[in-house]
Amino acid sequence: MKLIVGLGNPGPKYERTRHNIGFMAADAIARRHGFRPPREKFNGEIAEGEIDGERVCVLKPLTFMNESGVSVAAAARFFKIEPSDVMVIHDELDLPAAKVRVKRGGGAAGHNGLRSIDAHLGNDYWRIRLGIGHPGRKDLVLSFVLQNFLPDETIWLDKLVPSVAEAIGLMINGQDSAFMSKVAMLIDPPPAKPPRPVL
Repeated sequence: MKLIVGLGNPGPKYERTRHNIGFMAADAIARRHGFRPPREKFNGEIAEGEIDGERVCVLKPLTFMNESGVSVAAAARFFKIEPSDVMVIHDELDLPAAKVRVKRGGGAAGHNGLRSIDAHLGNDYWRIRLGIGHPGRKDLVLSFVLQNFLPDETIWLDKLVPSVAEAIGLMINGQDSAFMSKVAMLIDPPPAKPPRPVL
């Protein structure tokens, strides 16, 4: 069994903010793969289903970002899921917009949601990092992540989120490099080859 966690903040005020891209991806995964309707449990919303024959839970912590680990650890304990079978989807300032990188373990790099999960679960889980870009100055970061995506940013956002949902089965099957490649291809498909001339 796998646990996919999308990070964000609850409530309509934060719904379209950059910090909530993890929530957006979690919702898209549950929709794309026909999960059962979510229910409130573990201080979050959790939906259950299957992806490529593997039982999967998708969790959106409702604790606010700084306490995400409380919800994640409670769900992992209940389902007896090891940290190595947990995948956390979150916004990443240090990646250009729409870029995706995956890694297991490592530090929180200043992300309060990851810091909380590290404190409650340890750090041996997978991080699916969705690039949102950087405002350019450290003192602007807080307001930047809590602002809504701008209209021109939705062009890439509306490609990235469904691409993650479509490709997530590769992560479920342990193919992290293939997952990143497929997301990149879905966002920016290669140009069609011209037809070969008939001789």
